[in-house]
Amino acid sequence: MGRLAGKVAFITGAGSGIARAAAQIFTREGAKVVIAELKPELGQAAEKLVRDAGGDALFVETNVTKEDSVQNAIQKTVERYGKLDVLYNCAGGSVVEDTTVTNVDMKVWDHTQSLDLLGTFLGCRYGIPEIIKAGGGTIINMSSVVALRGAFPIHIYTAAKGGIIALTKSLAGTYALDNIRVNAICPGVILTDRVRQRFGENREQPGTIPQTRAIKIDWKQYPFATGQAEDIANVALFLASDEARMLTGVIVPADGGLSAY
Repeated sequence: MGRLAGKVAFITGAGSGIARAAAQIFTREGAKVVIAELKPELGQAAEKLVRDAGGDALFVETNVTKEDSVQNAIQKTVERYGKLDVLYNCAGGSVVEDTTVTNVDMKVWDHTQSLDLLGTFLGCRYGIPEIIKAGGGTIINMSSVVALRGAFPIHIYTAAKGGIIALTKSLAGTYALDNIRVNAICPGVILTDRVRQRFGENREQPGTIPQTRAIKIDWKQYPFATGQAEDIANVALFLASDEARMLTGVIVPADGGLSAY
């Protein structure tokens, strides 16, 4: 029997990257998964990937920055599978124009806060009532190593991811008596397609974000180097499973040691 047998999971951004890897791993462990993805071509491809491997998945076109879209996606989840046990707020990301507070365009603030922090908030706003109806469950929020260190002058993304940490701890305390565990993951540099495109393919040389003067990635700068999408998806699997029943309000620095230096 799989570690998530009988559970229903809702994963945002599951058309690509870490969230897509999580959808595959969660279904492999017995969960039924809703792929909440903005881009239909990515969502449909991820759904097919899971189904071809024998898993049970449903793609629902979802814009995590729009309240009615998230509400509709959660509703379709319950209509299809009857309940919600696991909410994985994974959709998010930064933009190359993100920089210091004194130089950044305010449009970057609006975009990034909506995608990362508001998207997580809306997932919780509509997911929590359904998890309570199911008798409890798990929420996993995606933060970032940038929220744990001061050496990344991408201030808007850092603020959003720091807000997710604070929200995670607050939710964990508020909903503990409803049998809901709420934890967050702080990945380091994970070699998703988006990161490869943004930082470059050469792991032997430092990569520089285009149009940004201050951010460089030295692929070998910390003990366990860079990670793969599956590395973070496996952390999420553990947090979603009953094996993590003693963990709530925990911030997991899955960053290969980067935040320790």
